[in-house]
This record gives sequence, C-alpha cells and structure tokens, in this order.
Amino acid sequence: MSEPAEISMIAKPSPTLEFPPNPHSRSEGSWSALASHSLIQCKRLLMRWSRDPTTMIQSLLYPALTLLMFRIVLGDSISAATGQPSIFGTVPMITLVGAMFGSIVSAVGLKGEKQNGLLSRFWTLPVHRASGLVGRMLAEAVRVLATTLVILGVGMALGFRFNQGMLAGVALLLLPVIFGMGFAVMVTALATVSGDAPLVEIVSIAATLLMFFNSGFVPVAAYPPWLQPIVAAQPMSCAVDAMRGLSLGGPVMEPLLQTLAWSLGMIAVFLYPAIRGYRRAAATGR
Repeated sequence: MSEPAEISMIAKPSPTLEFPPNPHSRSEGSWSALASHSLIQCKRLLMRWSRDPTTMIQSLLYPALTLLMFRIVLGDSISAATGQPSIFGTVPMITLVGAMFGSIVSAVGLKGEKQNGLLSRFWTLPVHRASGLVGRMLAEAVRVLATTLVILGVGMALGFRFNQGMLAGVALLLLPVIFGMGFAVMVTALATVSGDAPLVEIVSIAATLLMFFNSGFVPVAAYPPWLQPIVAAQPMSCAVDAMRGLSLGGPVMEPLLQTLAWSLGMIAVFLYPAIRGYRRAAATGR
C-alpha cells in the first residue's frame, strides 16, 4: 500500500506560481507612459548638463559675461546715441544668444550620444518611442528658462527693469522659451540628419553673425541702408523688439507676432525631420 501512495505523490504536479497583477502596468505606447518616460529623459539631460562644464559655460557663464562686457564697453555710447538705455536692448539680445548657443551645445551632445550608441541602447528598452525627443525638448525649455532668469538677474543689477507690469514681465519670460524651442527643434533635426557634415557648427557661425546684426546690438538705423531691412526682419531683431516693448515700452504686437511666426515656422519646418532623424539615429545608430 505504501508503494502506490509513494508513486501517486511523485506523479502529482506541483502548483504553478502566479504573480499578482501589477496595478501600475501600462502599454509602452500609452499617453501615461509618454508623460512619465519623457520626464525621466528630461531629468537625465538636466542632470547631465548640470555636470558638464561646457554646457554650463555656454548656457549661463558666457551670456552673463557677454552682457557685462557689452554694458562696460558699449553701453554708454549706445545710450548716448539712441537716447534710450542700452540695457533694454542688450538684455533681450543676450538672453536669445544664451538660448541659441545652449541648444547648439546640446545638439553636439546629441551627436555624441548617437555615435557612442546611447540612443540605440535606449531604443531597446521598454519605453515610449517618442519619450527621448519629447524629454529633450522639455529639458531645452527648462534650460532656456533658467538662462533667461540668470540673464535677467544680471541685467537688473545693471539697470534693467520691468516697467510694463506683471503680465508683460511674464510674457517677456516666456518669449525666449518659445524662440528657443523653435531653434532647438531646428538644431536637433540638423544634428540627427547631418551625419558627418558639420551642419551644427555652421549654425553656430550663423548664430554668431545674428548676434552682431540685430536691433539689440545697435539700432537698425545705425546699419547701412541696404542692410537695414535684413536686420529688421531677422528673427532675433523681432524678438528683441518685442522684449524691449514688454520691458521699456513701445510697439509690442507686431514684433511679437513676427517672433511667433519665426518660432512656430521653425517648428513646423523642422519637427518632422527631427522626429524622423531621431528615430533613425536611435534605431540604427546612424
């Protein structure tokens, strides 16, 4: 009797282990996954930039020192020639310069992540496919806002003031972020589709030229007549004029609409190439 009982005990199947359902599970392609994964990517980039001396210098120290240099070397001369404090033109200009050059440094870092395979490793993880690019744009917005606050702080120490009230001040804070987002989408697209071509470096040269040929550096009337229409219509001049109007006073609506047109236009033109280039770089490493 003991032998059949022993055989039956051996033949009896063991119970299967079942894990309890995870109440927090969600699809990789869900909107909640996109939001949480994008915030993680944003935090990753912000932590990396904060520990990178090159990024911190280009985003914060370089613009602040440039503003101080312009104030010491050219401030009084420009104020005497125009009859208006030069600080209300140089602060918006340097804010935009910080936004642009910070995006360029970020784009160079993106090319490095593409070449060393980091984007490809992220692509193999169970994360939302769009979170990498969305998180990068969120990090760019935070970086531009931080740069704007630093430059405004330095500018206020040099005489910059918000003379048009709180709402105008909030608009002045948001305008560089909108402008910076358009520029960031453009350089991200160029960084992902350029391959070995130095497109990002060429953009850096163009940004330097824009810094010296806009209405924040000197008034448009100070440029040669043949150059004045170009200087007045370029995106930095539109943004500088809008920010000057929001702080010192003067026309706001027209330069504001022109700035929005430039910024949204860059996003409309370069968003799809940025998405496609980022996806290809992450999927293939090229």
